[in-house]
Amino acid sequence: MAIADDLKKTLTDPTPLYFAAGTADLAVQQAKKVPGLIEQLRAEAPARIEAVKNTDPKIVQEKAREAQEAVTAKFAEVLTAIDPKKLGETAQDLALRGVGVAAEYAVRAKETYDKVAEHGEQAVRTWRGEVSEEIVDIAVAVEPKQEPAEAPAADASAEAAGSDEEKPAARKAAVRRNNTKKAAAMAGDES
Repeated sequence: MAIADDLKKTLTDPTPLYFAAGTADLAVQQAKKVPGLIEQLRAEAPARIEAVKNTDPKIVQEKAREAQEAVTAKFAEVLTAIDPKKLGETAQDLALRGVGVAAEYAVRAKETYDKVAEHGEQAVRTWRGEVSEEIVDIAVAVEPKQEPAEAPAADASAEAAGSDEEKPAARKAAVRRNNTKKAAAMAGDES
């Protein structure tokens, strides 16, 4: 029974969907920055190309040689400092550190997942609010304006006629008005 409960909980949990929505929203936000970055690169490119053209190859080779010598010296220093007895202890220490780092990264990953899911939930709420506002706007545009009653006698004659066709139409109009009011109230609550 526990498996069924776990499965039910997994299938009804909206967090993965919120995570996907948050990821999509963040991707859209980052994509909006791309044109500015391209423009910046376009502006900086001539100066960088000119700097590369003006660089003396001998200076670059000299710096590369210095870096290679420094790395070689450091490597030789490390090799001479290795003690075979301490090597086993160091390996065990490194393994324990690795486990600690992995656990830390798992915690960070969970925190990031939760943050993105929370962002996605807010994005979904925003999207729902925008959709609700659009529905209200459409309903207002589609629904005919209320005309003032021409005369009480006309209403009385319509009621007296008791036509079955008119009653459902009146009910539908009342339901539409109520739904529009509810949608407007919900849009106001979410804002």
